[in-house]
Amino acid sequence: MQGHPEVLAYLNELLRGELAARDQYFVHSRTYEDQGFAKLFARLDHEMQEETQHADALLRRILMLGGRPDMRPKEFTPGETVPQMLRKDLDTEYEVRAALRKGIALCEEHGDYVSRDILLQQLRDTEEDHAYWLEKQLSLIEQVGLQNYLQSQM
Repeated sequence: MQGHPEVLAYLNELLRGELAARDQYFVHSRTYEDQGFAKLFARLDHEMQEETQHADALLRRILMLGGRPDMRPKEFTPGETVPQMLRKDLDTEYEVRAALRKGIALCEEHGDYVSRDILLQQLRDTEEDHAYWLEKQLSLIEQVGLQNYLQSQM
């Protein structure tokens, strides 16, 4: 099966973004673990695994459509403090959300409804799970203060 070149190129861009998100969650989760924040480690390790699943779905779709996967993650700079890491992760999720919406429209334009459905599922994960949880964490820091928040994450 041959995919539309524009859709394949965009799926590769999304793949690169998912790989970067995975790597960012990877380094952030291990930083939390090193600092003794077991709850943050567990949640971000889970997010890293979900980003890997997203990348896998895109990779498989690209191959099925006859494309060549671009496995070079987009560049990113990890955060240094807990609030910075949470903010960077949330900003990444906002970027992913915007890219997925654009990809959904592109897939519909070219009649690739299977790819569109893959992206719709990833959009649900991004909006209903990843971004929502990160927004909640940053809100908790504002409400209870950083020290109380960090203590609750041990």
